[in-house]
Amino acid sequence: MVAHPQASPLDIIAYPDSNELIGSQRANDALVAIPEIQGWVSPRLGIRFDLTADTLAIYGPNGDRFLTSVELAQARDHAQQQVEAERQRADRLAQRLRALGIDPDQV
Repeated sequence: MVAHPQASPLDIIAYPDSNELIGSQRANDALVAIPEIQGWVSPRLGIRFDLTADTLAIYGPNGDRFLTSVELAQARDHAQQQVEAERQRADRLAQRLRALGIDPDQV
């Protein structure tokens, strides 16, 4: 396969429905298939691809697994809930201070 002159030096394609992963890397002017992508580490990015029977996990150079889009959304939602809970707590404390005749903005 001939690579376009501006083609990426690395192409990884994941098929989550069938739990498949294929990859190719640029060598001179050609894209060469990565024969065994399981456990393969990108020389440029230092990330590792781990394909199990159930899922694909990608690990950063520090060894931490990248979160999936679902996990990222859950973490975002959890953080938003925590922020809202803290805001409500601050409002309650401010109301208590006002009930005691203390201006919370002056404390």
